[in-house]
Amino acid sequence: MIDKVDVRPTIGMNNPWHYRNKSSFQVRKEGNRVNAGLFVEGTNKLLNIDDCVVQHPVTTKITVDIRKLLQKFNIPIYDGKSKGLVRTIVVRTGIQTGETQVCLVTTKKSLPNKKELIEGIQKIDSSIVSITQNINPAKTSLIFGDETIVLAGKETIHEKLGELAFDLSSRAFFQLNPEQTVVLYDEIKKAAALTGKETVVDAYCGVGTIGLWLAGDAKEVRGMDIVPESIIDAKKNARNHGFKHAKYYTGSAEEWLSKWVKEGFIPDVVTVDPPRTGLATSFIKTVLKIKPKRFIYTSCNPSTFARDLKELTKHYHVEYIQPVDMFPQTSRVEIVSKLVLKKK
Repeated sequence: MIDKVDVRPTIGMNNPWHYRNKSSFQVRKEGNRVNAGLFVEGTNKLLNIDDCVVQHPVTTKITVDIRKLLQKFNIPIYDGKSKGLVRTIVVRTGIQTGETQVCLVTTKKSLPNKKELIEGIQKIDSSIVSITQNINPAKTSLIFGDETIVLAGKETIHEKLGELAFDLSSRAFFQLNPEQTVVLYDEIKKAAALTGKETVVDAYCGVGTIGLWLAGDAKEVRGMDIVPESIIDAKKNARNHGFKHAKYYTGSAEEWLSKWVKEGFIPDVVTVDPPRTGLATSFIKTVLKIKPKRFIYTSCNPSTFARDLKELTKHYHVEYIQPVDMFPQTSRVEIVSKLVLKKK
């Protein structure tokens, strides 16, 4: 039971518009018109989007123009059931570097009028340096499938956060609001309170952003993620920054933690930034078993965070919760919580 928690004032954003560096717009056909946008809540009706005040302008411009190209070349559009080809247009731009990546998510590998389509996309905007295709044949709400191929340009785009730079592949997770991400990661660093002597585990690490943000003040950093491309990017990012003491592994957090404990490695600090579904029960059990001194929980979903705290507070005290407004103009908020091991 949690009696009193120090919930601090939310850290806002100076200019809370056009901040999202990535859009993932579903594609459907209405009559002869190709639409791209988001589904109306609770329905399968697609709302076509031509502009969005929270998206970086280049992402919406490129998406709209690709939609027109799909229509021009009469490329089959996924119907949400079993027919069609193109299901999602994903565009991510580097806010600091100006590099943009386009990914077409399709049900099959074959792509009619591929040459003309690629040439058309390249002409849309000079910032486009990477065009990829992800194949997702499953009837699922998940955007990406397991296979990604490069159609033109580079496999990754380059982006900067503070003094660090990162290479991002199509499926790799990266925060949607880079400006506020610097604020968020500085709060994580503050909560971790590293002195240079601590070993750190960065669970659900993505391309290694949080772990590398902490690496300069840590004795050793180990990260893991279930997406292989993310780990490839994380290793490259660590190497590019000269962090030889930051190691990254493909697989689930609970599997690797259990393995490392058997090998005698028990981290001083564990930091997590899981998806909206929260932490796996098996991972929580592993953390409660090994008892790191500090547990830094970053969450984008207060409900699953509260659910996980119910278990974590059996051995941890919530020192404070710091909300950060990562998604202005929405009801969502990101939180950084510092949990410290209870004294016996």
